[in-house]
Amino acid sequence: MSRVPRLIGYALMAAAALLAVAMRRGAIDAIGPFPVVAVALLIGMIGVMLVFTDLMVRGLYAQVGAAQSAKAEGQAERDGGD
Repeated sequence: MSRVPRLIGYALMAAAALLAVAMRRGAIDAIGPFPVVAVALLIGMIGVMLVFTDLMVRGLYAQVGAAQSAKAEGQAERDGGD
C-alpha cells in the first residue's frame, strides 16, 4: 500500500492553511469567481477526507490481517493437538 494519498491529503491541508493565512493578511480576496474562504474549505475538506480514508483503510487491513493470523494459529493448534 502506498502512502501517497495520505501525503497528498497533508499537502492539501497545508495549502488550505496557507490560503487562510494569505486571506487573513489581505493578500488575496478571491480566486477567480470564488471567495478564498470557500476554496480553502473545499481544499482542506478534500485533504482531510484523503488522510482519514487512508488511515481507515490501513486499520481495516491490519484487523483483517490479525484475524487471519489468529485463525491460522488456531487451526495450527488444532492440527498439532490431534
